[in-house]
Amino acid sequence: MTATLDGAASTETATAGEIPTFDVTLRIRRYSPENGPEATWEEFTVTAHGTDRVLDALHKVKWEEDGSLTFRRSCAHGVCGSDAMRINGRNRLACKTLLKDVNPDKVITVEPIKGLPVLKDLVVDMEPFFASYREIMPFLITNGNQPSKERIQSSEQRERFDDTTKCILCAACTSSCPVFWTDGQYFGPAAIVNAHRFIFDSRDDGATQRLEILNDKEGVWRCRTTFNCTEACPRGIEVTKAIQEVKRAMITRAF
Repeated sequence: MTATLDGAASTETATAGEIPTFDVTLRIRRYSPENGPEATWEEFTVTAHGTDRVLDALHKVKWEEDGSLTFRRSCAHGVCGSDAMRINGRNRLACKTLLKDVNPDKVITVEPIKGLPVLKDLVVDMEPFFASYREIMPFLITNGNQPSKERIQSSEQRERFDDTTKCILCAACTSSCPVFWTDGQYFGPAAIVNAHRFIFDSRDDGATQRLEILNDKEGVWRCRTTFNCTEACPRGIEVTKAIQEVKRAMITRAF
């Protein structure tokens, strides 16, 4: 029989019980400081299954065609967040993006996330991103001496900030934000999301400090509510909603 993938004819024929394969072309944005300041596009064609991920295709390119191709990846299961990149113009995790879901019958474009300096190929300098993350003090701040017993928290209190505990610091939300692209001082959605996680934690006493930090002109007030960040989040966090809740907390505490 002729193997098909989402209605498109495959380039190969599969016998009964076999998973059909097809040829997929990746158009990858390449950059190396040794080769000059300009980035270039390079195409690679690999044989894959529809259930393979973009990360699998990148591995085939690196292992079988061009060992110099450079990208980050670690757990390969959507937990570490290290392989965030732009795939067909959208921020995604390569390890969670199936080839069959990104028009495999056409060329798939792969490029680094925007707004951060590119070090090589698909690898960006994450230091500006983590600098903003550190600035919002992403840890519990408590008053007084060390507790002599556990700080009890109800299910309702935990639910208040549960959504923003899911952040894996992949930078997909921040690097999808047009304000972040053009304003090098903006904290970015991920930093605000992680501030939200502690601001609304009933065990934390540092909310006022964090709100003062985020009340800066480059803080939450730079958000233009475009929802790019929410759409880009691979964990489904309601990023825009969290930013609006931080804004509301500032106004409420001020009055």
